[in-house]
Amino acid sequence: MFIVEETIAGADAVQIPKQRGESLLDTAVRYAEERHWDVFPGTWLEAVEGVQCCSCGDTACPAPGAHPARPDWATRATGSATVVRRLWQGQPSASILLPTGRTFDAISVPETAGFLALARMERMELTLGPVTVTPDRRMEFFVLPGASLKVPDLVRKSGWAPSSLDLVVLGEGAYVAAPPTRFGCRGAVQWACRPTAANRWLPDVEELVSPLAYACGRDR
Repeated sequence: MFIVEETIAGADAVQIPKQRGESLLDTAVRYAEERHWDVFPGTWLEAVEGVQCCSCGDTACPAPGAHPARPDWATRATGSATVVRRLWQGQPSASILLPTGRTFDAISVPETAGFLALARMERMELTLGPVTVTPDRRMEFFVLPGASLKVPDLVRKSGWAPSSLDLVVLGEGAYVAAPPTRFGCRGAVQWACRPTAANRWLPDVEELVSPLAYACGRDR
């Protein structure tokens, strides 16, 4: 079983996840080896006068320590454990970022809508892929690639106008931050549904759009 950290318990959970002694390098290697996900190192946090600041140097950085460090990040993403080790040995504190549009896409929704959707999916007995919760109160549902082409029509068929919902598809050219990446002092990315052997095969977005659209509609 693939376990990086403790899974959060619910919408009100705010605890920092326990890392169980695993370094960022080890975790990045596990993502590449056990899930066959491409990974790449992002920015990191540096202490400046007692404050955790982003290595990019922007004091107003919206995602401190959790965004690409270089414009060529897409070409640096790799599924090779050997290359991953070399990349993180250069900067052991670098965040772990996963490009979307390759082995998976991600559907990003507000946290409140995400937990509502999770409860609805459980009642529907749907099989979920991994799901993250970010410190900026978003939930990201991992699905098979190609979701961006399907979602608009699927949302309309569910009875909603795509522009009316805060439901964003992260596909080719985008990325997600993976646990245990930290967003400055705001906390760390956590698993709402952690990667396990049972969810190695990701769901198609068609299976999840209806409960996600419904939850986003309720959350407006």
